[in-house]
Amino acid sequence: MQGKYRKLILIGIPYLWLVIFFLLPFLIVLKIALSDPAVSIPPYTPTLDVFRGWAEWKAFLVKLDFDNFQWLLDDALYISSYLSSLQIASISTFLTLMIGFPLAYGMARAPDNWRPVLLTLIILPFWTSFLIRVYAWIGILKTEGLLNQFLMMLGVIDEPLIILNTLPAVYIGIIYSYLPFMVLPIYSTLEKMDESLLEAAIDLGCNKMSAFWLVTVPLALPGIVAGCFLVFIPAVGEFVIPDLLGGARTLMIGKVLWTEFFNNRDWTVASAVAVVLLLILVIPIVVFQKIIERQQEKA
Repeated sequence: MQGKYRKLILIGIPYLWLVIFFLLPFLIVLKIALSDPAVSIPPYTPTLDVFRGWAEWKAFLVKLDFDNFQWLLDDALYISSYLSSLQIASISTFLTLMIGFPLAYGMARAPDNWRPVLLTLIILPFWTSFLIRVYAWIGILKTEGLLNQFLMMLGVIDEPLIILNTLPAVYIGIIYSYLPFMVLPIYSTLEKMDESLLEAAIDLGCNKMSAFWLVTVPLALPGIVAGCFLVFIPAVGEFVIPDLLGGARTLMIGKVLWTEFFNNRDWTVASAVAVVLLLILVIPIVVFQKIIERQQEKA
């Protein structure tokens, strides 16, 4: 019995954490999204009081409407913001993978005494505030910044490039900020790989490149998937990087969300934007996990 209770406690603690810090906040945001806007504090009129019993719930279900969600479909700004955010996050994730995989592979193949040093160098940026690191890129990318001065000193360019307040600056900021989240899961997977598998593949007629694609990449796939999720999910809702490095012309749903909450004080629409964003992120992840589980069961 004690072992059973221990298992329940071990399983229950993570679920309790998710309920308190994920499910309850989500339900609060959903409640606001289904409310009516009002000129008041807070700037909405709740359509449901959860403490008034079944009669209140029944009335709520009868008059339930999705006007705030319909507003998102009627206004092209929100659809464009979602599509732009997904595009920027997808491209950033792909570029981060192209940079992060060679780094993780090199770290995993480095001598054992060098690995802690290389791992520390990857984690080192986390010792500085995220906001300060993004602000530092302003000094690097601006017209009279370090990058333009360096390129002009080398004679690569004759006049400063306009990089700040452009889409490439957003990509640079996201890749730099989230690169460790890509490197660490892939490194963790590659470090555990059995070298004898590569030797066996070569003995069976594969060259080094074929052995890499047929053995190393499939074994690193769990780390690649984890790294892509860790980069893609926060990049979709990113606000600080597009606001500081992308300027006013960069359209991302995180900026739209902030504008609706703090500038327009339209909490109902902003909550609807947040709910849709969460569904866009959660549903594909759940579907992907189900596919992986089915593949593992077949194997």
